Amino acid sequence: MLPMTTSKVRRWDQHGREHVVQVQKAGMQRQLSCGTCDWRRKAQFLPWLKAEEHLEVAHQATVDPSASAR
Repeated sequence: MLPMTTSKVRRWDQHGREHVVQVQKAGMQRQLSCGTCDWRRKAQFLPWLKAEEHLEVAHQATVDPSASAR
């Protein structure tokens, strides 16, 4: 069995609410799951970009906390 790793894409909406999409990786497959709306999707390529797109479209969450630290 392949080891599974998990990372997160976090964004905040204009009301200050945090929205998180988890990216779980096992081998070449990645499973995306939104903690806010229970949206799920499999993605082999560009999973973080797809997670960001979901957060922007579904939740209007576009504030990236890591961008302010740069």
